[in-house]
Amino acid sequence: MRYASMISIIIPIYNQADKLPKCLDSILNQTYKNYEVIIVNDGSTDNVNEVIKKFNDVGSRTPDTPDILYALRVMRKGAPSARNYGFKKSQGNYILFCDADIILKPTTLEIMLKTLNKHQEASYVYSSFLWGWKLFKVGEFNPEKLKTGPCIHTTALIRKEHFPKFGWDESIKKLQDWDLWLTMLEQNRIGHWIDQVLFTAQPGGTISNWLPSFVYRLFPFLPSVKKYKKAVEIIKEKHKILMSGVALPT
Repeated sequence: MRYASMISIIIPIYNQADKLPKCLDSILNQTYKNYEVIIVNDGSTDNVNEVIKKFNDVGSRTPDTPDILYALRVMRKGAPSARNYGFKKSQGNYILFCDADIILKPTTLEIMLKTLNKHQEASYVYSSFLWGWKLFKVGEFNPEKLKTGPCIHTTALIRKEHFPKFGWDESIKKLQDWDLWLTMLEQNRIGHWIDQVLFTAQPGGTISNWLPSFVYRLFPFLPSVKKYKKAVEIIKEKHKILMSGVALPT
């Protein structure tokens, strides 16, 4: 396997055995085949082990089907910790963090890698996507827009050498993706938008707890919305120099 162009797909999972098959099917059906799959079990209590065993069954695989690596973790430490653990185990030069409730289009890896190679100024590429039935077009990379709130999904293809040294902040309990993109922005790492829908997020996921902004506007009384607002305050405080508009060192 050519590590120089290999994509490491890292899937943190917690009690999502029901959603994982669609996710893995979508990965195994990719037109781009040079990838590895690393599943990090964040203390699941469901039958996720059986699901993974089925997909790793030699009798149901073709010679060019990549292995699904399974890194068992007993203690529940949260998605950021699980992603960091998966990153340490990865061998590819490109990283795709893919939650278990994500369904990729067959050409997702191929399109993302071609686009990232074409745009050498970018550290990662991201796309529009569906959240259930709702389209999120996202838009061109805009540092000022990124500072105002989360607008880029976790499912983005990242150059491994540009990933932050300390990885995902394990102290951040919500909006971890926003925190990651802000951290990379502070390091002068920018993204590039692909104007295509390349994946679908199945509503009801338990790893990322990601919800679109309209949910927070329509249901301000929900406990998750209150936690969201608290997370916004924490992240803005963490990145206050970036938010202030003060020039960052190059």
